[in-house]
Amino acid sequence: MCGVIGAVSHEQVGQLLVDGLQRLEYRGYDSAGVVTVSEKGLARLREVGKVRALNQSMQKSPLFGQCGLAHTRWATHGKPTQTNAHPHVSRDSVAVVHNGIIDNCDAIREELLADGYVFASETDTEVIAHAFHQAYGETKDAILALRQTCDRLHGTYAFGLVLRDEPGKLWAACHGSPLVVGIGDQAHYIASDMVALASLTSRYIYLEDGDSVVMTQDHLQIFNKRNQPVTRELHELSLSVGQTSKGEYRHHMLKEIHEQPEVIKNTLAGRLTQEDVLASLFPEEAMTMLEGIDRVQIVACGTSYNAGMVASYWFESIAGIPCQVEIASEYRYRHHVVKDNALFLTISQSGETADTIAALKHAQMFGYQATVTVCNAANSALARLSDYVLLTQAGVEIGVASTKAFTTQLTVLLLLVLGMGQQRQCEGLNVIKQGLALLPESVEKLLDLASQIEPIAQWLSHYQHALYLGRHTCYPIAQEGALKLKEISYIHAEAYPAGELKHGPLALVDENMPIIILAPNDGMIDKLLANVQEVAARGGHLVVLTDAPERFAKSQNTRIIPMPAIMPALVPLLYTVPLQLLAYDVATVLGTDVDQPRNLAKSVTVE
Repeated sequence: MCGVIGAVSHEQVGQLLVDGLQRLEYRGYDSAGVVTVSEKGLARLREVGKVRALNQSMQKSPLFGQCGLAHTRWATHGKPTQTNAHPHVSRDSVAVVHNGIIDNCDAIREELLADGYVFASETDTEVIAHAFHQAYGETKDAILALRQTCDRLHGTYAFGLVLRDEPGKLWAACHGSPLVVGIGDQAHYIASDMVALASLTSRYIYLEDGDSVVMTQDHLQIFNKRNQPVTRELHELSLSVGQTSKGEYRHHMLKEIHEQPEVIKNTLAGRLTQEDVLASLFPEEAMTMLEGIDRVQIVACGTSYNAGMVASYWFESIAGIPCQVEIASEYRYRHHVVKDNALFLTISQSGETADTIAALKHAQMFGYQATVTVCNAANSALARLSDYVLLTQAGVEIGVASTKAFTTQLTVLLLLVLGMGQQRQCEGLNVIKQGLALLPESVEKLLDLASQIEPIAQWLSHYQHALYLGRHTCYPIAQEGALKLKEISYIHAEAYPAGELKHGPLALVDENMPIIILAPNDGMIDKLLANVQEVAARGGHLVVLTDAPERFAKSQNTRIIPMPAIMPALVPLLYTVPLQLLAYDVATVLGTDVDQPRNLAKSVTVE
C-alpha cells in the first residue's frame, strides 16, 4: 500500500523524490517523508498528512544530496505520527524506507534491544534499519550485511536503504512486495510503482522475489536470494505524466469513468474474432490444455472478486463450465478438493495483491491443469507466477475506487468465456460477440446519464445507509455498486440477492432506507417487481435502473434511471457505469476525498 521511491543521480534528488511521491498518492497513505545523504551525512524531513505538507517543509528547509529515499506510509504498526513516519534511521548512520509487513519484528526488536539499540518508533520497519546497522558493523560489507538482514526477516518487504558512510550508493531488496528499478541518464532509481518514475525514465527492471540491488549513478548490480550476481530483463515502457494527471476532470475517478469506452475498445482490439477468440488471447500451446478444462476456480479480492462472481455466471450459462469463486484471503486457509482438468484463475488490477499472490502460490501445490491471471500489469508478480496472462489494457488507474479496471476485467473475462464456449461449440456466441463489439459505443451513450443521476445523488447524500438489490449477474454488480458508494462517500451500503430480502434485510426497510434496484427486463423482472412491492409497502425509497420503466409504478418514492435494452450477457457491463456515476456524485456532494478515500489504498500489498 505504501509508496517507495529512491534515487542516486548526478543531480540533487530531494525535490525529485517528493515529486515522485505526489505521483504515488493514489496508493493511499497517512504520512510522508524524505531523506537525502551527502558528505554532511543524513538529512531527513517527515510530515503527517498529505505530501503537500512535506513539499512545503522542503521549500522552507531544502534537503541536499545526490542520493536519497522517500516514502508515503499507510499505518500498520503504530499510529500515523511523525515519529512513526518513514524514513527510519539507525544511529544517524542508516536510513530505510519500507513497504510490507515484517511478521517477526517483535522477536527481532527484543534481540536488538538486548544489544543496546534504542527504538524511536512503534513500526516494524525500524528493525530493518537497526538489523542492517548491526550486520554492517560486524561484516563491514554492505552487500553481505543486506543479505544477512533479509535472511533475518519473515514477512513481506520492498525497502530502500542509504548509508551515511557511502553517500553515492543506494541499496534495495524485495520479497513479496513489488519493487522496480529505473535506468536513467547518469542516474538509477527504485520505486514501488513505475508511475513514480514517469517523468524520469522509460527503462525498467522488475526485481524478483529475494532480489537485492546496489546502485550508483552509473552502475547497477543485482543479486538473487543466494547472493549471486544475476541479470534481469530490461523493459522499455513509455509512461507520460499526462497519463497520471486529471486533465480537464475534477477527479481522477471521473476521468477514469469517462475513459471506459476507449479502454474497453483497446481491450477488445485484435481479440474479438469470429474464427477463434482463444487464439487471440493465448499462445498456441495453450489451446489443447484449455480444451480439456472442465471446471474453473476463480480467486480474487474486492472489486476483482465481484468481476469473478459475474464471470462464474458466464462460465456456466454461456460455456457450460462449472465455476467456483472464492475470496483470496479465505482460499488458503481451508482444505481443498481439486479435481482433474481444473483451471485456476486469479484476477487483480495491479497484479500485486498480496492475498491473491499467496492464494496462487498455495494453489500451485494442488495440481491444477494451468493457472491464468487477469490483470493490468504485464510484469506484475501474478503475471510472472501464472502460466498465462490476460491483460486488460485499462491503462494507468489512479483513483483508489476502481472503475475502468473493473469493466476491462469483465471484458477480458467475457472474451475468455466466449473463447472456451467456442472451443466447445456452444450456441448463441455470435450474438454475444456482435453485442460486445458495440460495447464501447453503448458505454459512451451511458455517460450521458450523468445529468439525470446528479439530482438522485443529491437526494441520496442525505441518508446514512443504502441497500442494493439484484438478481443473477446483477447481484455481483449490486455488490460492486454498494462497494463504490461505501468506499468514496462513507455511506454504509450493502448488497443482497433480491430474493434474500425476506430473509433479513427487509427488517431494515423504512422511509430512511433507500434501495437501489438493478432491474433489466429479463426473465427475473417479475420476481423483482414483487420485491419492489415489498419495499414500497414499508415506505422504502427506490432508485431503479431498468430498461422497462413502464413496469414500475410512478411514485414520489420511486426514481428511475433509464437503461438501454441489452442482451443478458452484457447487462453487467452496462449497469456498472451508472452506479459508478451515482457513487461519484454522492461523494462530491458530501465533499469527501474521492480519489484517496480514508483508510484505503489502491494496491493492497500486505495481507
